[in-house]
Formats: sequence, C-alpha cells, structure tokens
Amino acid sequence: MKTVEAVKNRILELCGQRNITINKLATLSALPPSSVKAILYGRSQNPKLLTVKMICDGLGITLAEFFNTKEFNELEQEIE
Repeated sequence: MKTVEAVKNRILELCGQRNITINKLATLSALPPSSVKAILYGRSQNPKLLTVKMICDGLGITLAEFFNTKEFNELEQEIE
C-alpha cells in the first residue's frame, strides 16, 4: 500500500468514526472541499503535510494520532 492510500483510508476512517461528511471535514479544517476530495479521489498523489495537519486540527487530533495506526506502521518503503 502506498502512503497516499493510507492517508485517504485514515481520513475516511476518522470521518466515519465522527459521522461527518467530507464537506463538513473541509469546513472544520478551513480547507476547500476540493482539497480534501483531491486526496480522497486520488487526484493528489502527494498531499502536503500542512494539509494533513489542517485536517487533524479540524478533527481535534494531533499528527501523531493521525499517523499512529497499524496501516502507517506497516507501510513498505516507497523508494524503488
């Protein structure tokens, strides 16, 4: 699994846990919905760390909490 896919999965997981839509997440995160959707629909293959941080801020979690999952801990090296 690639990192961008893990980020997408984590965003969807957190939205599901909080029962919020992608548009609501964008509002909470002070981001345009198109920025969040670009990550989720694969148009953004390298989301900025600042964007992920703003999503975390909107969700009320830290970057450490966002990335502290089995999925991230088991990512394979992406340098080929």
